[in-house]
Amino acid sequence: MGEELTADTMFGYLERLPEQFTESLGLDLRWAEEMPRRYNCIVVAGQGGSAIGGDVLRTYCQSRLPVPVLVNRDYRLPACVGPDSLVLAVSYSGNTEETLSAYVDALCRQAHLVAVTTGGKLAEWAAHDGVPVIEVPPGFMPRAAAGYLFAPAALLLERLRLLAGVSEEIQETARVLQERRATLLPAVPAERNEARQLAARLAGALPIIWGAAGSTEVAALRWKGQINENAKSPAYYNVFPELDHNEIVGFEAPEDLVRRLALVILRDRDDHERVVKRMAITADVVGRRAASISEVHSSGEGLLARLFSLMYVGDYTSTYLALEYGINPTPVQAIDELKARMAQ
Repeated sequence: MGEELTADTMFGYLERLPEQFTESLGLDLRWAEEMPRRYNCIVVAGQGGSAIGGDVLRTYCQSRLPVPVLVNRDYRLPACVGPDSLVLAVSYSGNTEETLSAYVDALCRQAHLVAVTTGGKLAEWAAHDGVPVIEVPPGFMPRAAAGYLFAPAALLLERLRLLAGVSEEIQETARVLQERRATLLPAVPAERNEARQLAARLAGALPIIWGAAGSTEVAALRWKGQINENAKSPAYYNVFPELDHNEIVGFEAPEDLVRRLALVILRDRDDHERVVKRMAITADVVGRRAASISEVHSSGEGLLARLFSLMYVGDYTSTYLALEYGINPTPVQAIDELKARMAQ
């Protein structure tokens, strides 16, 4: 990328997230008019930061589409994929081996394919195979390109007339993130900076992020992954109501470990009323044993804005947590080492 990877690098990436959505609105997707309008399933094949957009798409579509949207984090695609399926192969670098394998699998099954990438082998293969490519801007870390990796897929489904109102919701998401950014930037002092406050509570603890199934679940997953990659720390996530059938019991032993658990509950206005009650009771039952318990509330009107508003706070919190530990949030040396050894 031609620049020294520092903490400022990550903050620079995060600051540009709102503009990723507005820029994506300028994509030329007229070629999609020639594609079919009916599919038995839609599959997003990706890994890590390239897959999180698929998770948001799955959540966004579950009450809007009559067919399932699946996220495939494997070398092989689900058995349901065939000639009537749409597969979006998403790899920011274009060289993710699992995604390339899934791409070949989709070709073999004669699925309708679209690639989303900055280049690499995926772009080369797609050009050779006559597969449409949605090119996204290079120069970001994949985990910092969530807007570029989500918006094109959603806009494609809008162009295919499978979804309506996507462009408007993306515009709102950009506005909401701009407003939230103004409160999260490093120049904002801790007393007015929610992400700084959360990072201070998480420092020295084991973060556990809780969301609600089918909605803020994806934001909880994002928080977990961002804490892993940015703060280089373990973190875990779970969802209501499922966690009330198992995890709620796991706050008794060993006591010294339980006392170092920091809970973060992600809240949304559309949380089911029974889930809201569960959140309150669960916080009361286990909160007294944990190191801390915090709530983060979504903002915005549309679902996309609300989900990304929660994710944005997590992006900044994880980066401030890295600073609490004196760690540069930008490099991911363990991933780089693994890839190098896998290539041998």
